[in-house]
Amino acid sequence: MIAELGLAILWMAAALAVLQLVAGALALRPQGAAMLGVVRPVAVMQGILVALAFAALITLFVTTDLSVKLVAENSHSAKPLIFKIAGTWGNHEGSMLLWVTIMSLAGGFVALVERRLPEKTLMATLAAQAFVSLGFYAFLLLASNPFARLPQPAPEGAGLNPLLQDIGLAFHPPTLYVGYVGLSIAFSFAVGALITRDVGPAFARAMRPWVLGAWIFLTIGITAGSYWAYYTLGWGGWWFWDPVENASLMPWLAATALLHSVSVLAARNALRAWTVMLGVIAFSMSMVGTFLVRSGILTSVHAFAVDPARGSFILALLAIYIGGALLLFALRASTVTEGARFAFVSREAALVFNNVMLCGILGIVLLGTLYPLLTEAFGVKVSVGPPYFNPVSAIFAFPMIVVMAVGPLLRWKDDRGGRIGPILAVPALVAIAAGGAAFVAGVRVLPALGLALGAGLAIASLLPLRGRNLRRTPLPIWGMVIAHLGIAVAALGMASESAFSTETLAALNPGETRQVGPYALTLDRIDPVAGPNWTALQATVSAHYDGGDATVLLPQARVFANPPGTRTESALKTRWNGQLYVVLGEEGQDGRWQMRFWWKPFVPLIWLGGLLVGLGGLLALIGRVARDVKRLVAVDKIAFRRERQGR
Repeated sequence: MIAELGLAILWMAAALAVLQLVAGALALRPQGAAMLGVVRPVAVMQGILVALAFAALITLFVTTDLSVKLVAENSHSAKPLIFKIAGTWGNHEGSMLLWVTIMSLAGGFVALVERRLPEKTLMATLAAQAFVSLGFYAFLLLASNPFARLPQPAPEGAGLNPLLQDIGLAFHPPTLYVGYVGLSIAFSFAVGALITRDVGPAFARAMRPWVLGAWIFLTIGITAGSYWAYYTLGWGGWWFWDPVENASLMPWLAATALLHSVSVLAARNALRAWTVMLGVIAFSMSMVGTFLVRSGILTSVHAFAVDPARGSFILALLAIYIGGALLLFALRASTVTEGARFAFVSREAALVFNNVMLCGILGIVLLGTLYPLLTEAFGVKVSVGPPYFNPVSAIFAFPMIVVMAVGPLLRWKDDRGGRIGPILAVPALVAIAAGGAAFVAGVRVLPALGLALGAGLAIASLLPLRGRNLRRTPLPIWGMVIAHLGIAVAALGMASESAFSTETLAALNPGETRQVGPYALTLDRIDPVAGPNWTALQATVSAHYDGGDATVLLPQARVFANPPGTRTESALKTRWNGQLYVVLGEEGQDGRWQMRFWWKPFVPLIWLGGLLVGLGGLLALIGRVARDVKRLVAVDKIAFRRERQGR
């Protein structure tokens, strides 16, 4: 009954999306004023309905309704409750319903609260959002029905992929999807503004919170996903340049460029065409990532589906949405003027430079991700990994970090380089000292440059606070400072991990000891243990840091029965100066146990930096929204006074 109700609600939500599209289009006509009052409530109701449909799917998973095909294929009665809930989106159909749910709720929220845009531009935006949503409704209802029934209920569920049976599944995909959907809102804003020829500061101020919100969630989602893969996959790395990892990075790069561009348009009425184009590119990267993950065109531990037919459906949506938006941009390009001009040395110029660098990195990642697919189509298999991505991305990333240190100190519109030279003396000296020490220590070129630039940026990122009353400093300024500091901290963590990590592979009998970095590690014993839906072999390892007291670590090799599979459960010990990483392998023929030990100096800085970047974005968002609310309240007060005076 719940499955049929959920499907019926989903059909009703799709019907409302059609109504929203038609009413929004009619509202743009000269005589379409009557439709203005229809679009907002329809958008809100659509969001409510699809949320109810998703709640129905969660209920089916929580109750383990094995008559529903999706539940039978992706759940099991013995799973812990948290994984039953997270299993709702740990599969192809459920994750797409989560996507549509967030998209429709976001569209309803725009309809409910947005008051800065002219009415017709808002109607065009909501119509564009409904058009985007309709494609995903069609995908769910025609190709990926999450509520499909089995002819006979299954005796037991197949279970969830062991790699997904982790708390990371409850957190990582939803945060990424909120980011992706935020970019769909930005895309709809861009299309709406193009339709009504209303690309200006008001459009940018309305669009900015959505871009900023999407960017925050993408930042947190990528950071969480990196750490999840780091401790779950057991290979000791934090980023493998896997195609699906890249699929989440590409929208973030585009969103970062869009965020800075929309800020310039809102503040200085410049970069109009650039902002609109980045709005289209950012969402197109989300769609490209969706196609890669769900088409079966690539193999990845992160991929959801191996189904070329459904992949073709998504490819068709990508062609319709992005191709249509680019065609609209081409038709309207002559009406999107350049906007205010600025000098070569100015904050606007610094932001444009870094946007170009971000787009360069985006191009490098996109090319490296798609190139193996293109060559395989011609019968040639190639592998593109860190030897390509790391040095080529660095060509764009290192100049970007330098300009990131300089840009916030420049004035808008026009400035002189000589004015900020003395201010940057300390960061420059710190960068030179850090780089020099790294080269003397024999660190390779790229990590040494990363250490130098990260140290310099860490100091430079604080300089915008120089001379300010910190209590009265606006939250957006604090947000910028903390976000840039987060980039510096993450860069230092990445460079340190690359420069100073040590690894030891060992075959040990219980009682034997190996050294890795400052740690002496002793394998005490191997014990069988059991969890709620798995069994495991667990190693007890005593770790002594520089001869100090022992810390006990418990790495595991888990075995799952439903579905059959294994998963490495690494053991981590974090200190202020780094992290010890221990993995249990298999038992050899001689009775010794294979163990892998890593000592990774300052590697936690990578994820601390990511969290700081997200925190900076959150502070900026709170500050921007609070300022907008105050402005709207003031406008309402003025309008109310005028109305009373008119009476």
